[in-house]
Amino acid sequence: MSIVRDHARNIRKNIIKMIANANSGHPGGALSAVDLITILYFEVMNINQTNLDITNRDRCVFSKGHASALLYAVLAEKGLLEEDLLTFRAMDSKLQGHPNMNYVSGVDMSTGSLGQGISCAVGMAMANQLEGNTNRVYALLGDGECEEGQVWEAAMAAAHYKLDNLCAIVDFNGLQIDGPIVKVMNPTPIDEKFKAFGWHVIEINGHEYEEIRKAFEEAKQIKDRPTMILAHTIKGKGVSFMENNPSWHGAAPNLEQANQALEELEVQ
Repeated sequence: MSIVRDHARNIRKNIIKMIANANSGHPGGALSAVDLITILYFEVMNINQTNLDITNRDRCVFSKGHASALLYAVLAEKGLLEEDLLTFRAMDSKLQGHPNMNYVSGVDMSTGSLGQGISCAVGMAMANQLEGNTNRVYALLGDGECEEGQVWEAAMAAAHYKLDNLCAIVDFNGLQIDGPIVKVMNPTPIDEKFKAFGWHVIEINGHEYEEIRKAFEEAKQIKDRPTMILAHTIKGKGVSFMENNPSWHGAAPNLEQANQALEELEVQ
């Protein structure tokens, strides 16, 4: 348990370092999903140095592509990233603000336009099903992203084709760049909507490791339908002045703020 928490802390610290160094990025929604993605990459998915560049492995699509700092940080923590994290968002860097699968091994889909990532994940899951490939496909969505109509077209297709090899994770921190999701364009109840579209839904605390583990294991047991894990999270998790503050959706900390954040994370 402590090893996984150490990984999560390192990932959070690198997210802060990358975004502060670039003076650009999206810390709030990257930090909120760290615990979910740490468990996924270190305990659930079959992704490693041996199979990184082959087709026949598990995939994770960051449909909320603006959380790219989290994706790069977890790949680096697993020893799968060749690029220097501090080149994040720099001119000519492969570590772009939205991930590009043509540049970075381990990035399973180029994303950024919200709604398109989950659609690509559905296509991957369909391909696996048709080819008899038993590997699984995961997709990380934002709760604000669920305001996109394309998300629900993808959800409909996934249920129609009984894609039980697909697991979507909704990072439900309740906030988007313009404020609370219920005030911007209320997509709730997200769980009931996915159920109505034919999905199996698991609701958890997205920062409780045992709940996360059990949810991923339950998803593997579900047959003839896709699974959605609705994970209640805290935007900016781990940094006191960022937590539950929509101002940190797409803002970079200055040097003083970054140092404070790193000190807080180190203590944790």
